[in-house]
Amino acid sequence: GPNLVIDMTNFDAPFLVAGNGSGGPYGAGTPRLDRWTVDLRQGRVRTRTLDDRPQEFPRVNESLVSRRHRYGYSAAAAEMVLAYQAVDGNPPPDRAFSNALIKHDLLRGTSQTHRLPRGAAASEAVFVPSDPCDERAAEDDGYAIAYVHNPDRGASDLVILAAQDFSGEPVARIHLPGRVPLGFHGSWIPDA
Repeated sequence: GPNLVIDMTNFDAPFLVAGNGSGGPYGAGTPRLDRWTVDLRQGRVRTRTLDDRPQEFPRVNESLVSRRHRYGYSAAAAEMVLAYQAVDGNPPPDRAFSNALIKHDLLRGTSQTHRLPRGAAASEAVFVPSDPCDERAAEDDGYAIAYVHNPDRGASDLVILAAQDFSGEPVARIHLPGRVPLGFHGSWIPDA
């Protein structure tokens, strides 16, 4: 029958807050990549975990949002689970975000990980197509870009990864003069 498939990061109990107001998303466990398959005729939902590693900020090639896609990208704490701990109401930025980026092949059930140096913290990876006008291009023909806090410099880098060689060395690393606060969401807007 007709199904709606939703891939998402999922918490068991998101944003669990203690009685004193402390806590945050990781107070309720870590997010994982899940797939919800909604049977629109039967009104039922099947849930399956695709990757149980702690990860957040899932993205796909923007031209395929709400359409069938093969690849997804997320930010992950690959080396260890890093707790979200509030300090004066603010999360410590180097521990609240990820130290790796993941490219998921949702068709094959595999993934590639781009590990960052110890202490580095990445924003979400935004996919940028090599040629947005080429309708025949492979879904992952492009780049994944992310801000990465470089603790050795005390500033941020814009890291550009070849999406088809995701775990390889960056294509480019642009050293920015200061720290870019790690925000939640970014977009790539091609020059018109």
